[in-house]
Amino acid sequence: MKSPFISVVILCVLTLSGNLAAEDPNSGKPLSFRTVIELALRNGSASAVNHADLGRARATLTEARDQFLPSMTVGSALGYSNGFPLSLEGLAPSLFNVNIQEPLFSAAQREYIKAAKSDAEATAAQNADRRNSLIMETAMAYMQLDLLDSSLTVQKEQLETAAKFQNIANLRVEAGLDNRVSLMRAKLAVAKTRLDIARTNSAADQLRQRLSQLTGLPASSIHTSTETIPLLPSVSDEDDLAGEAVTRNPAVWAAEKLAVAKEFKARAERKQQYPTLDIAGQYAVLAKYNNYTKFFQPGSFQRNNLSMGVVIRFPFLNPALHAAGDVARFDALKARGEARAVKEQVSAEVLKLQRSVQELSAARDVAQLEHQLAESEIEITLAKIESGEASLKDEQNARVAEHERYTAYLSSSFDLDKAQVQLLRQTGDLETWALGPRR
Repeated sequence: MKSPFISVVILCVLTLSGNLAAEDPNSGKPLSFRTVIELALRNGSASAVNHADLGRARATLTEARDQFLPSMTVGSALGYSNGFPLSLEGLAPSLFNVNIQEPLFSAAQREYIKAAKSDAEATAAQNADRRNSLIMETAMAYMQLDLLDSSLTVQKEQLETAAKFQNIANLRVEAGLDNRVSLMRAKLAVAKTRLDIARTNSAADQLRQRLSQLTGLPASSIHTSTETIPLLPSVSDEDDLAGEAVTRNPAVWAAEKLAVAKEFKARAERKQQYPTLDIAGQYAVLAKYNNYTKFFQPGSFQRNNLSMGVVIRFPFLNPALHAAGDVARFDALKARGEARAVKEQVSAEVLKLQRSVQELSAARDVAQLEHQLAESEIEITLAKIESGEASLKDEQNARVAEHERYTAYLSSSFDLDKAQVQLLRQTGDLETWALGPRR
């Protein structure tokens, strides 16, 4: 008999295996919307770029902070001297020397640290914006592919209907009940439907290829699942989405942080003219062959020497530093203006999208009603055929109109979804919508 523990372990393994098989990209089953988004984020080249940019920004911040840590240099200044021993690169000729320096006060460096911190925050915001861009591209490609698959199903049904009516028209012409013009029209309907199918297949193949590039999966393994696409949130005219976007949009946040960083850098350049205070020390072991004993009083020369003290600098006159401060100040003004322009652009774009969603929603409702009306026309036509008031040609026209209305409805639905996804990106809610909790 198996123990209860072993039974539980086997059950867990079987359950886990089933879950993995459900998410296996190579299993031939449809891939969920979330799985495709996660694969795009994991395999996209932008992820490596974002990681490198953020790492560089953080390293720059660490470098700026470490300027206040003590630095030590160990070496020697070996050299030949004739006459009084002059210095070699600021150091007396020595067998061994140690130099220590630590900044105690530097108003400019503190501003540089603040600027580096703002740069790191701006980089993080830029990475978030690029991440949202990748999510939006992947989501739109998945949703459009799902739409095309639905359209292809309808077009194949339409082709079957057109082929049926072509056969009927051919029989009627052979029986002398109809002329060849009707047959040519039926053939034209079949040809047009085949052209539509070819165009749909071409567009779908291009989207699968793009999703393959984004996710790293074979294009042939990418199949959509309509049920896994998250519902898009409703949009109301009363919502202040423009106000929310300027505080949550990553692009706005990045532009704001870049402007703040430029302002800190401008302050740092201006404070380069402020006094600085450093601790400095030097220890050196001097050699006897450098003629030190000839130029110092007998008995006063010693080989081991140590100096410790404070170095104070007052940059009274330095026109180049003043000009550099002006350059940084104008850069900061430019960055602040660019940040304001980004904020205004996002606000205007959000308002435009918000109004567009309302318009597209109404257009989708109209297309849906037109499709329902076209379905009713088919039922009415069939009833008329039974009573002898309509012909098969009328049924064909009704079915063609119904297919066209359904295609228009799918297209209007996608236009609405596209505008809503773009709106979610602008308001900073795209990732929450795309990668919410699994249902």
